[in-house]
This record gives sequence, C-alpha cells and structure tokens, in this order.
Amino acid sequence: MSIEVRRADSRFVTTAPGRTTRHSFSFGAYYDPGNVAFGELVCHNDDVVDPGFGYDDHPHRDMEIVTWVLSGALSHRDSAGRSGVTVPGTVQVMSAGDGIVHSETVEPGAGVTRFVQTWVRPDSPGGAPAYSSADVPVGSGWVPIASGSHPDAATRIGARGATLWVAEPHAVGSALILPEAPQIHLFVATGAVGVGASEVAVLGEGDSARLTEEDVILRIDVPSQLLAWTFA
Repeated sequence: MSIEVRRADSRFVTTAPGRTTRHSFSFGAYYDPGNVAFGELVCHNDDVVDPGFGYDDHPHRDMEIVTWVLSGALSHRDSAGRSGVTVPGTVQVMSAGDGIVHSETVEPGAGVTRFVQTWVRPDSPGGAPAYSSADVPVGSGWVPIASGSHPDAATRIGARGATLWVAEPHAVGSALILPEAPQIHLFVATGAVGVGASEVAVLGEGDSARLTEEDVILRIDVPSQLLAWTFA
C-alpha cells in the first residue's frame, strides 16, 4: 500500500478574529511546493468559526467548492443572489465558474461552527457559476455526497473523476473498506481508525491519509465520521 499520513498537528494554521483554519494543502501565504494538491484536490480546510464571525465577501473562480458542516450552522450569500444555511447532514456545493463573490458567516445564534471546505479543479474553466445543497442520509457505510459522475451522489460537481464520500461508522472493532479508486484522500473528521489489515497507521481526529491503492480496509477504533475524496 502506498500511504502518506498527514497528522493534524502538522497542518499550517491561520487565525483571524473569531476563526481558526487548519490547512491540509498550500493556501494563501503558506506555500509548500511539495504539498500543493492531491489528484484534483487543491484545498482541504478545517475551520472553526465563532458566532458573529466568518468570511466577508470574497471572490472565487474556476473551482468546485464543497462544504460539509460538522457542528453549528454556516450561512452563504453570493453575488448571484443565492443564499442558504448549511448544517450537519447537509452538503453545499458552489461551482465558481467564470467568477463569483460570496460570504460565509456564522449568525450570532448559530453556535460555534466547525466545517470542512474542499476545493477541486473543474474539468473545464469558465462557465456559469452554480450553487446547490442537499440533505444527506449519513450511515455506517459510504455515501457519495458530491460527484462529477456517481449516479447516486447528493450533489453534482464539474469534475468527472472526483467524488466526495462520507461515512459515520459506530461499531467499534468493525471493518470498513474505502471506496475503490486509484487515488484516495481520507480525512478523519471525528474519531479514530486503523488503516490496513495489518494496521499500517492509526489516524485520529484531524489526521488524513493519501492513498494510492484500492481495497483498503479501515478498522473502527471509536465511533467516527470520515470523509474521503476519490479520484479516478
């Protein structure tokens, strides 16, 4: 198995009033030439935002932006007049297309909000920006929540070979096989898992692994929530 483990405490951290962001890839002022992407994934941010704070209007272009909220509630508004509130169990997708401006904020009554936001390169640049969201019936097995090709995905993105999956296994000691793909980015949002039948690595909350082998078995050490990007 080819596996590269990235520990939570090794991630670059940025702070601003009311928010803390942990970056899995080069982002903004942080640049590591050896850590700019994995497959089509170029951003994997883990954000914690206090009520009344967030990200005011800022632009995006030519990115498929997928947001998954772990706790609290995140409000979205954009320059096309669309708005929505993303809560746990709901996935949000914004295709930036040829350019859009949006804000992401936590309303005063929403509570401290933690969310994972990921950016994937689209197959084709330009095009009209788009926004969508969907409720996701999360279970112990993998559920596709955003994809460019999977027929059962909750939302669509403009990257044919990319799919984001979520699983929430609770049975301690049980096994879970990762979705099949040549490249897999696994992120432990909560909990802990062992990777590989011979326990090649143990991942805790905030840890990630970049894998390039199919039929990878995970052992569930504690009830967990897992996110996995697969790239064909």
